[in-house]
Amino acid sequence: MIAIFFFVSGFGFFTWGSRIPTIQQELHLNNEQLGIVLFALPIGLMTTLPVTGVLLSRFDSRKVMIIGAVLFNAMLCAIGFATKVWRAVPALFFFGVSRNLLNISVNAQSIGVQALFERSIIARFHAVWSLAGMSAAALGYVMVSSSVSPAWHFLVVGLLLTVMCFYAYPGSLRQQPAPRQRRSWFALPDRGLVKFGLISFASMACEGAMIDWSGIYFREAVHTTASAATLGYVVYMVAVTLGRLTGDRLANRLGIRTMLTYSGILIGVGLLTAAFLPYPVTAGLGFVLTGFGVSCVIPLVFSMAGRSSEMSSGSAIASVSTVGYIGFLIVPPVVGSVAQHAGLPVAIGMLAVFGLLISGLVQLTLDQQSIPAIVGPDPAEPMV
Repeated sequence: MIAIFFFVSGFGFFTWGSRIPTIQQELHLNNEQLGIVLFALPIGLMTTLPVTGVLLSRFDSRKVMIIGAVLFNAMLCAIGFATKVWRAVPALFFFGVSRNLLNISVNAQSIGVQALFERSIIARFHAVWSLAGMSAAALGYVMVSSSVSPAWHFLVVGLLLTVMCFYAYPGSLRQQPAPRQRRSWFALPDRGLVKFGLISFASMACEGAMIDWSGIYFREAVHTTASAATLGYVVYMVAVTLGRLTGDRLANRLGIRTMLTYSGILIGVGLLTAAFLPYPVTAGLGFVLTGFGVSCVIPLVFSMAGRSSEMSSGSAIASVSTVGYIGFLIVPPVVGSVAQHAGLPVAIGMLAVFGLLISGLVQLTLDQQSIPAIVGPDPAEPMV
């Protein structure tokens, strides 16, 4: 049943992402203005990161999860009906708030489920999230091709996802909140987790930029039609989904350190390919490589952080997410600003640095002894 909440999170978020080019046109925004409007969503995410950590240390994560899920679906509907910038900005802000409540709590649930198994299974939950995203992107393509407005598109999706949430909630995992030591309001990672936070920053910077700009890149830099532009988003999501479906098997075979190293290389090569060769086939190939690269970074980093002996899984994930979401917060708007003045290929190409950063951080800061086990029972997160 936890997989259903991952599906809800992915389908809802990528339903929004699939219509960004349409919403940009409806609001009459250039790239720089769009970047500023999109800024509202990650601000909402960042605002509630410390709050979510506190909530998960005091309440069963399943309760936080269902509240976050219902609010998430409601805010998705609100975005569709926001026909003015002054309406879109607060709708996106609270969409980010609710998404954070849902995502952190559902990841805490997945850590609890992972503890019941001897081998890594956690990437499969994220594969479900990506499969939902791929499906949402495909549906978005159909909606754009059929000239269905974002308002009706989002309303139908939001209602169906809410029904799924209430169906899945009784089967979710009961987790007794773990005692939490008094920490500063902003839950920055402690010394043992900071390396995971930096890797998370680099990966989420690329993920955020791809979600916001892949469709627009195909429309403006590759010069496709409006409906075909959504395909850039679709091929990226297909690659992310396939990467997460096979991620557990590869992580168990190759080891997490090797897996993360190659992930960074794929991100760098993919983004440079798309930037230097802005044609349908080559840009699509670049997005596929990027999708494979980012697919397992966050699942593996969250699983390692969630095994911290110093913090509960929910608090540790929230802590690492604080750093990661800074990348998600600041990089996509920067892409818009650079694109407005230097062009989208330059803006996309500069993101390749983050792929190299991931590989470099893994090689310099992680060894097999520093990587905590991601399987087995978690004494810091007892289940009842």
